[in-house]
Amino acid sequence: MGLGKAFAPVTTDDLDRARRDPQFRRKLLQQNLDELLTAIKGARTHPSGDGTKLIREAVELAVRLAEIIQNDGGRPSALYSSSAPD
Repeated sequence: MGLGKAFAPVTTDDLDRARRDPQFRRKLLQQNLDELLTAIKGARTHPSGDGTKLIREAVELAVRLAEIIQNDGGRPSALYSSSAPD
């Protein structure tokens, strides 16, 4: 079942705008973080079979989103960029 309601999909236009507009990128990231935190809260209240694993993964994602938002310009740090070594 997951962590509750499905997230609203981000469109290609949203992604293009987020690449050009730091304020929009930050707003988009913040909205997604807020939705994720709400879903985590709901999952803690009504856990399902895989609830613990899903909550752990969601918290890790929430931390990454928060770090990206706090980073200058809302861009991911080298640690999370696709060009970073594994």
